Amino acid sequence: MIRQGKAGSIINASGALGGQGYTGSGNAGLNNHIQNLALESRLKIPLLFGRDVIHGYRTVFPIPLAQAAAFNPGLAEQAASVAAAEATADGVKWTFAPMLDIARDPRWGRIAEGNGEDTYLGTQMAAAVVKGFQGWDMAANDKLVACAKHYVGYGSAEGGRDYDAGEISEPTLRDVYLPPFQAAVQAGVGTVMSAFIDLNGVPATGDRRLLTDVLRGEWGFDGFVVSDWDSVKELVNHGVAEDEAGASLVALHAGVDMDMTSGVYLKTLAHSLQNGRLALGEVDEAVRRILRIKHRAGLFTQPLTDPDRAVTAMLTPGARQLARKFARDCMVLLKNDHNLLPLQGFRRILVAGNFVHARGELYGTWTPDGDPQDVTPLSEALKQVAPANVELWFANSLEEAPNLAQQVDAVLLVLGEHPSRSGENSNVSDLGLPPGQAEFVATMAGLGKPLVLVVFAGRSLAITRQVAQADAVLYAWHPGIEGGAALGEILFGVEAPVGRLPVSFPRVTGQVPIYYNQKNSGRPISADGEFKTRYVDLPTAPLFPFGYGLTYTSFEYSNLKLSAETLRGSLEISADVTNTGARVGSELAQLYVRDLVGSLTRPVRELKDFQHLVLNPGETRRVSFVLHEEQLAFTRANGSRGTEPGVFHAWVAPDSRSGLRGEFRL
Repeated sequence: MIRQGKAGSIINASGALGGQGYTGSGNAGLNNHIQNLALESRLKIPLLFGRDVIHGYRTVFPIPLAQAAAFNPGLAEQAASVAAAEATADGVKWTFAPMLDIARDPRWGRIAEGNGEDTYLGTQMAAAVVKGFQGWDMAANDKLVACAKHYVGYGSAEGGRDYDAGEISEPTLRDVYLPPFQAAVQAGVGTVMSAFIDLNGVPATGDRRLLTDVLRGEWGFDGFVVSDWDSVKELVNHGVAEDEAGASLVALHAGVDMDMTSGVYLKTLAHSLQNGRLALGEVDEAVRRILRIKHRAGLFTQPLTDPDRAVTAMLTPGARQLARKFARDCMVLLKNDHNLLPLQGFRRILVAGNFVHARGELYGTWTPDGDPQDVTPLSEALKQVAPANVELWFANSLEEAPNLAQQVDAVLLVLGEHPSRSGENSNVSDLGLPPGQAEFVATMAGLGKPLVLVVFAGRSLAITRQVAQADAVLYAWHPGIEGGAALGEILFGVEAPVGRLPVSFPRVTGQVPIYYNQKNSGRPISADGEFKTRYVDLPTAPLFPFGYGLTYTSFEYSNLKLSAETLRGSLEISADVTNTGARVGSELAQLYVRDLVGSLTRPVRELKDFQHLVLNPGETRRVSFVLHEEQLAFTRANGSRGTEPGVFHAWVAPDSRSGLRGEFRL
C-alpha cells in the first residue's frame, strides 16, 4: 500500500488503547525504512509519522491535568519542547496532543489528559503546548506537528462515560468549550482531531458547522482535520449515515480530511466519485490541506531522520531536571494541620500504601514510550532525599503496616489510582479511593500517630472522609518520571508546594458535575431559607475549590484598589499580598470577575488572569492586573459576541471562593 501511495500517514500505535501500558513506536531506522517505501511511490509523497506524545516521550512529565495545576504555561511549553526533541529523534513528526477538552465531570477518565474545568487556564495552556511542540518552525528537526483534540465538547459526555453523547447550549459551547481550540489555532496548530462525541445530535466527525464554518471560516484554520480512531466509520453507528460510503461522504463534506484507521475513505470515495455522489473538488481540497502541512513540516525536503540523534536526545539531564521541577510545582497541598509538613523532628517514619515501590505507576495514562526502568522507585527516591538522621520504614499492605506503625513517630500513606484507572474509556462511577484504600486510611488514622496522606491520581477524587482523618494531605496526581524525588523534596522541606487545583474537588460523587463558574440561579446557594438550591444531606460547596492550594507559609490580601470606577478600554485592579508566615513562599494571586446583569445569565465568577509571587517572610508586594474590555465579552442573547454595559464585581483572590471584592461599571 505504501509503495502504491495508498497510505498518507502512520499512526504508530499498537491499538486503539495504546495509552495503557508501554508499546515502543519503533525508531528512526525503522521509520526511515518505511519512509523510503513511500518515496518509491509514483508521486513520492512522504508519510507523516504520528504518535500519542501526550505528556512526554521517554522523559515523562506530569499528566496534563497535573501540569495545569502548576498554573505555569511556560513550564508546559518547555516540557512539550523536550517531548518534541525526543520523539522526532525516533522519526515521529506528528503528535495527537494537546487535548483541550474542558472537563467538569471527573468520572470521565480522560479528564487526566486535559487542563481541567476552566476556560482561561485552558486557553493559556493550549497556546503554550502548541508552541512547545511546533516552535516557530515545525519543519525544524526537533519539532512536531501538534494536533488540537478532541474538537469539540468531548468533556461533556453524559455520565462521564467516554464515547457517549453530550448536550451543550450554543452560548456555553462558544464561551466555555471552544476558546481553547481557538487559542490553539491562533498559536498556529497544524492539525485538529474531530471528537467521537455526538454533540447536540450531530456527531462531531460529521459536523460541518463546527469543522468548516467555525474552525475554518471564523477562525481561519488552514491545516487539516483528522478523525479520531474509526470515528468516520462510526457515523453509521450514530445513525447519520446508512453505510460506510455514506459515512465517508458525511465526514468529508463536514471537513474531515484524513480518516484515521477505519479505511472507509480508501474503500469508498473513488466509487462515490464515479457515481456522482462526490465532487472531485472536495477531495482536492482535503488533499491540499494535508499536503500543506506536510510541506510546512519539512517532509518534502527532509523526509528522513538522522538515526544517531536518539543517542543524545533521550533523557538528558536537563530534561530530567525540568521533569522534577514540573512534578514539584504541580503537587497541591490540601491540608496541613499543626504544620505537620514539612516532616521535621521525626526520627522514624513509616511509608505505607500501594505506591510505596511505585515506578511506572508514577507515569499516569498515555505514556507508551515511557520505560519504568527509568524511574527510581518511590521508596528509594524518598530515602535519597530524606535527612541523614531519619529512618524510613516501608509497608505496602494493610496487614503489615499497623504493627510497624506502633514503632515509628509518624506515618506517611502513599495511595491512589493505578494509571490504568484513568485515561481513555477508564471511567468510574464512584470517585472514592480504589477499593480497600479507605480502610487503609481509617486503620492508620486510628493509631493516633501523626498521619500524612499523599494521593496519586488522574482525576479529582472524593476524599472527604480521608481528609478529615489525616493531619496533612498532599495531592500528587501522576507526577511522571521524577515524581518520587519531587515528592521527597516537598515532604522534607527542600522545596515548598506551589500547585493549585485546576478542578473543583467534590465531597461525594453525587455532586458532579461540579465547577466553580456555575450560574447563580433564581434561588442561589447563598440565599437564606429552605427554598434555595441545595442538598438536604450535604453542603453544596466543593470539598476544595478551583484555584485552591496551601504552602508552608501563609498570605494575607489587603488594600484592594481599582484605578477607576468605570472601565473604558482597560482597568487596573491591584491589592497588597503579605507573607505572614516564617518562611519564603510562593503565592498564586488570581483575578476573577462577575458580570452582574446580562442579556443571558452569567457565571458567578470567571478567572481572567493570575500571577505568581515569591515573598520573603513579612514582605508585602502589590500585585496588579490590567483588565481589558474585550475580556468581558461573551455570547449574548442575539448570538453575537461582545460586551454589555453594566456593573461588574472583581476579586483578587487566592482561590475561586474567597478574596477581596471590588466593583466597577463598564
